[in-house]
Amino acid sequence: MSLLVIAACLAAGSLIGFMGGVLGIGGGLIAIPALVLLMGMSQQLAQGTALIMVLPAITMAVRKYNQQTRIDKRVAAAGAAGAVVFTWVGARLALGIDSSLLRRSFAVFLFFIALFYVWQTWRAGRLAARRAAGQAPTSAQADKRPAPAFTPRRASVLGMLCGTLGGFFGVGGAVLAVPIITTLFRLPQTVAQALALSMVIPGSTIALITYGWAGQADWMVGVPLAIGSLLFVPVGVRLAYKLPERKLRACFALMLFATVALLAFES
Repeated sequence: MSLLVIAACLAAGSLIGFMGGVLGIGGGLIAIPALVLLMGMSQQLAQGTALIMVLPAITMAVRKYNQQTRIDKRVAAAGAAGAVVFTWVGARLALGIDSSLLRRSFAVFLFFIALFYVWQTWRAGRLAARRAAGQAPTSAQADKRPAPAFTPRRASVLGMLCGTLGGFFGVGGAVLAVPIITTLFRLPQTVAQALALSMVIPGSTIALITYGWAGQADWMVGVPLAIGSLLFVPVGVRLAYKLPERKLRACFALMLFATVALLAFES
């Protein structure tokens, strides 16, 4: 590999790491379509290569999130335990299907997640407008509908679902977990992102081993991406805590729609 390509991977990794830190997605959603579109990789190879970058990036992101707000380690550990075996199952399924079918499935999955985020952002804006007009429910009324607690048992079940998707698509476990945690359990966006990333670290390790063992991971591309990503993940995480939640959700949805467009273009 030429020095120019390595330098390009370092620069791309820096940008991906920054955006992944802001959005709490580890950057894999950006890296996978870029590897498919720009480097002509199959979907499986792109997913395995992206995992080389994603694993250290999400580990760094979790560390930085934990410095801002302490992560509930019991909940995160329960979610991670639920994800581990199911991640391997998802990865084995992905390695056994046609690359173009996997790419289209990935695009459809992201499209519906993006639609959900658009709805969630619109709903938050409507509620804010009602509050400004004095029409929103009072705090006493809101207390009548308490959010269910995000317990370790519930985190374990969510981890199983996210592990399967994370193994099948290389990424995606955290993308699914964040809207579930914010909507069903009503936790803040940054807290949800921190918990979701914490839950997928062990599963992402299993997925990387599985893809790598099958020869579906390019380390010469993945390592420079990982190094560049690690340099800018902390900057992205700091920015995430300064952005309003509605803007963070909107940015997340736009990122997903852009990813879907790239995958559709490649198809």
